[in-house]
Amino acid sequence: MLKAIVIDDELYAREELTELLKETAEVEIIASCNNAIEGLQKVNSLKPDVIFLDIQMPQVTGLDMLSMLDPETMPQVVFVTAYDEYALKAFEDNAFDYILKPVEPARLHKTIKRLKSSLKKCDYTALLQNQLELIPCAGYNRFVLLKPQEIELAYSDQSGVHVISNKTSNGENKSSCSLSLKVLEEKTCLIRCHRQYLVNPTAIREIKLLENSLAEIITCNGSVAPVSRRYLKALKERFSLS
Repeated sequence: MLKAIVIDDELYAREELTELLKETAEVEIIASCNNAIEGLQKVNSLKPDVIFLDIQMPQVTGLDMLSMLDPETMPQVVFVTAYDEYALKAFEDNAFDYILKPVEPARLHKTIKRLKSSLKKCDYTALLQNQLELIPCAGYNRFVLLKPQEIELAYSDQSGVHVISNKTSNGENKSSCSLSLKVLEEKTCLIRCHRQYLVNPTAIREIKLLENSLAEIITCNGSVAPVSRRYLKALKERFSLS
């Protein structure tokens, strides 16, 4: 049975699709989300086989969300949209499938059949943004959308990926992030300084050289990031340091 997540900001559309998928007896709905930020978190934690993704959603669209997913762990994506069929011709070679609203059961069964028989991953490259304009983050009982230039550091640990920004909300500047370090490195201004750390070059106040060819970065707001041997040379070259 396929494990699926439905992501749509319209409650009625989300519930209708969920019921239609359950009726096929071929799909297990493991989550239902009303926005892309929640959808990202569920995709990362639950690892579905497929996501049914609305394109038009406020703040973070379906295409924005697609660009935020790690290509190495990305599930199959079926777009569910009210867009005109002709406007979706560009998706035919670059997405697994798309379904027009209102969803017709026969069309949905066709998609499920394709999903079950397909073993290859789709190439979504043509649909992805080269650079992200907003980074979805979460704090205590809140969602935050940060611009990449507002982020000083990003790092990963056992609990996930975290970002430290130059802006505070309720006295906090640290948030959890649903994006991988790889996506942040490839699609924002952040650069790698350590296997588990990225830094915004414009936020660097000091690079402190340590013993054994190591270093650490101090940001404008006083945050500290380690610099490993592997990345120290590139960092020195970037800033013309001897």
